[in-house]
Amino acid sequence: MFDFLEDYDLLGAFWTTVQLAVLSAVGSLIWGTLLAAMRVGPVPLMRGFGTAYVNIVRNIPLTVIILFTSLGLNQSLGITLGASDFETINFRLAVLGLILYTSAFVCEALRSGINTVPVGQAEAARAIGLSFGQVLSLVVLPQAFRSSVVPLANVLIALIKNTTVAAAIGVAEAALLMKEMIENEAQLLLISAVIAFGFVVLTLPTGLILGWVGKKVAVKR
Repeated sequence: MFDFLEDYDLLGAFWTTVQLAVLSAVGSLIWGTLLAAMRVGPVPLMRGFGTAYVNIVRNIPLTVIILFTSLGLNQSLGITLGASDFETINFRLAVLGLILYTSAFVCEALRSGINTVPVGQAEAARAIGLSFGQVLSLVVLPQAFRSSVVPLANVLIALIKNTTVAAAIGVAEAALLMKEMIENEAQLLLISAVIAFGFVVLTLPTGLILGWVGKKVAVKR
């Protein structure tokens, strides 16, 4: 029944999916944290930028962002992100698009965690002479991250599923392989079940593990 799978690099496609998810998750966490810092910062211009970015990007379909990185940045402006071959360029552009999109949701998850930190702690830190950056990095963000593990886990699971959009610009991940398999084989239900099972294997343990971590590190109030 599964003999036809031998003709396709199923593990390689899912490995590409994992690479997309991991690189995008790291980039989104960094950029999302900076956006969250801007949104709660004392500088009006930075607050305005953070707010505008999150509200605009969250309301743009991910497919549009991914296509923009390929058609706009690469084909129109010639941006290659340091790559020379077609596959690597599209892979890096897909990672960039996923970071730009997912970081808006990371920002909101972190901001919800920041809101759980008592205001008195930040005021006490400022009273002993700490700057805004020190208060944020030493007092607020450590607690915010602990409170945001579960929301961030949900964002990560959504990111893993969103990697399928990278197929729109030719990245050889699981969704693109699924399309090729459906075109070549008369096994629609079986192929769909195999690909769906692969994503369940990636997302279900991730959610369970991070949910357990979230309970362990939660700040006791």
